[in-house]
Amino acid sequence: MAVRAQFEGNNDIGVFAKLTNAYCLVAVGGSENFYSVFESELADQIPVVHAMVGGCRIVGRMTAGNKNGLLVPSSTTDQELLHIRNSLPDSVVVQRVEERLSALGNVIACNDYVALVHPDLDRETEEIIADVLKVEVFRQTIADNVLVGSYCAFTNQGGLVHPRTSVEDQDELSSLLQVPLTAGTINRGTDVIGAGLVVNDWAAFCGMDTTSTEISVIESIFKLADQQPSAVVGDMRTSLIDNIA
Repeated sequence: MAVRAQFEGNNDIGVFAKLTNAYCLVAVGGSENFYSVFESELADQIPVVHAMVGGCRIVGRMTAGNKNGLLVPSSTTDQELLHIRNSLPDSVVVQRVEERLSALGNVIACNDYVALVHPDLDRETEEIIADVLKVEVFRQTIADNVLVGSYCAFTNQGGLVHPRTSVEDQDELSSLLQVPLTAGTINRGTDVIGAGLVVNDWAAFCGMDTTSTEISVIESIFKLADQQPSAVVGDMRTSLIDNIA
């Protein structure tokens, strides 16, 4: 199920939170209401960790990770790194990365098996991603945008990409990722999917402005409400036929 949330009046919750199948990082200093939304949905299954990265609260944009590992930029202090390592499950490898494109969440999009990365990412960083996150790495753009982490969100179930992504590109990405994709928006028409949405295999969180139509698309493509991708249309069709009958 998809849940709406706000961080200090800001709908871009993907900037202030990072969600995977093994852990959730949230920025320190937010309201108790913001944390309780995450904890009520996730605390039974995975740890919800309050963290900072390089003195910044934008943990969702600075980090990249999946159930196998977490990558943090070189600006992360030793104290922050230690806190994150101690808070995450032992199976999760936390690795600091020396990378010119230091907002890792903007330049890396991944699930537990595949990662899409910015075309100009260092070769060394690409090897670290493959090694730590245990994924296959592909250099890609999404609707001609190099910031792949900003313009898509995908899990092991499905993915949402920039609304201007062509059908050919969607098919290509879908065959790379081996999950169904759909083009869509978040937060009432915003195309920066990664900033407005955090999602894993059983939960999604989006900004307060997200419309019910956007939420139904999210729940459908990510299979969150035991919905198949065609179920939303199917439900509408069934109710129409009932009315006509």
